Amino acid sequence: MNVIYPLAVPKGRRLCCEVCEAPAERMCTACTVTYYCGPVHQKADWGSIHAKICQLLIPLRTSMPFFNSEEERQHGLQQLQRRQEHLIEFCYTVAQKYLFEGRHEDAVPAALHSLRFRMNVHGLSSVELVPAYLLLAEASLGLGRIVQAEEYLSQAQWTVLKSTDCSNATHSLLHRNLGLLYIAKKNLEEARYHLANDIYFASCAFGTEDVRTSGGYFHLANIFYSLKKMELADTLYTKVSEIWYTYLSSHYQALLHARTQQTDLLGKQFMNDTGLDEAQEAEAIRILTSILIIQESTSTQAPQKGILILKTLGILYYLMLEFSKAKEYATKALSLAEVYLSEEEQGVIQELLSAILAEEKQLTT
Repeated sequence: MNVIYPLAVPKGRRLCCEVCEAPAERMCTACTVTYYCGPVHQKADWGSIHAKICQLLIPLRTSMPFFNSEEERQHGLQQLQRRQEHLIEFCYTVAQKYLFEGRHEDAVPAALHSLRFRMNVHGLSSVELVPAYLLLAEASLGLGRIVQAEEYLSQAQWTVLKSTDCSNATHSLLHRNLGLLYIAKKNLEEARYHLANDIYFASCAFGTEDVRTSGGYFHLANIFYSLKKMELADTLYTKVSEIWYTYLSSHYQALLHARTQQTDLLGKQFMNDTGLDEAQEAEAIRILTSILIIQESTSTQAPQKGILILKTLGILYYLMLEFSKAKEYATKALSLAEVYLSEEEQGVIQELLSAILAEEKQLTT
């Protein structure tokens, strides 16, 4: 049974729903330390994040054992903090991945977990809370809850204003989310201002040609596209495509070089070799496929630009070991290259396709 009986709850202890913080009526029977207001929120949390971290919550939410010495107690506290720090990043990455996949409802419980662990580790007013507030704001925007998104962004802004050591990366994320808020509110002038600031702070943190800066260019391009300023939009879309191609191509070339040195980086276990976490991979797929759709739908198609995006997606899926997708994009790129590109440029794509087919064959044998 997962129903909570009020008489079994110690006097003065209030059990709250993990998702909405309403009085709890049910608990997870697997960990017995997580509570919900009803089956709807229990199911939502399980599908989002709880199934992945259920057993990890037990040592965090139960009383610490008795220690024989202060040294042992300090070691126990350090272990507890390390577990919470791991869960902060894990929940954050899962929530980010859901957002890039358009699964905004699923992102909320994971982001809430990240926020609560951050509060436990860093305190209620730390700038470390800002990334979680921004995730919740973006999820709220995706769900059409603009007022709620504004509340989360206000909390993030206030926390940043109070902080004396806020990083450029955090400033970048804050301005990007404010830009998305104003896009949702149809205030494109204010959106452009914040996205320009996003690009500035991301460039200070990572450089102008880094994949972590490319998101700002992409959202700014979307604004120009909606305003029918196609030349500006196309310039920015091309820049984003080139940034991702340069990054992924360097990983792909390193892999090929290693193979010529008789060093199989993928090995028997088929390890992921993009250099990205799952959220960044989902972001790359979303951005590149969006640009490809726009390129294919415009009346003045530029085949070379389409080939670049197809080739980039082919490399991305190859490095992610999703060979059927990689083959699909590389084959499309090659068929266009045979019409519009030189034989030397065709050879590069043919080499990629051969590598994909070889890996696919090895995987099935």
